[in-house]
Amino acid sequence: MMKTYRGSCHCGAVSFEAEIDLTQSTYRCNCSICRRTRFWPAIAKPDGFRLLTGETDLTKYVFNTRKNHHYFCKHCGVRAFGIGNETPVGKMVGINVMCLEGVSEEELSKVPVTYVDGLHDNWQNPPAFCSHL
Repeated sequence: MMKTYRGSCHCGAVSFEAEIDLTQSTYRCNCSICRRTRFWPAIAKPDGFRLLTGETDLTKYVFNTRKNHHYFCKHCGVRAFGIGNETPVGKMVGINVMCLEGVSEEELSKVPVTYVDGLHDNWQNPPAFCSHL
C-alpha cells in the first residue's frame, strides 16, 4: 500500500517525504558503492519524492557510467537517497529504508528484499552470496 513517509539523515540537516510501498520489494545490491554504504533502497517515482530541507547540505557523488547520482549529507555522511536516471524501471529515487521515520523494527523485518548482482552488471539476477548484504 502506497504511503507517504518522512525521513532524514542522521543529523537531521537533510529531510524528505517520499511516497513508497513497503509491501513491494526493496533492493540490496553487491555493487561497489551499495556494498560499502550498506544502501537499502525502496523505490519512489520522481514525482513522489520531495526534499524538504538540506539541499545545500548534500554532496553528490557519481562514478563509472555517471548515470546514478548518490547523495550524502555533508555533515553526518548518511546516504538518505539516490537518483537512478537509467534503470530497468526508468528514472527513480532510491530511498534508504533505514532513514525512514516511524517504521518499527517489526515492520522493517517484513519488508521484502530483492538481491541484485550489480557487481557483475547482472541486475536481473541475485549474486551467488547475499546473506551479508
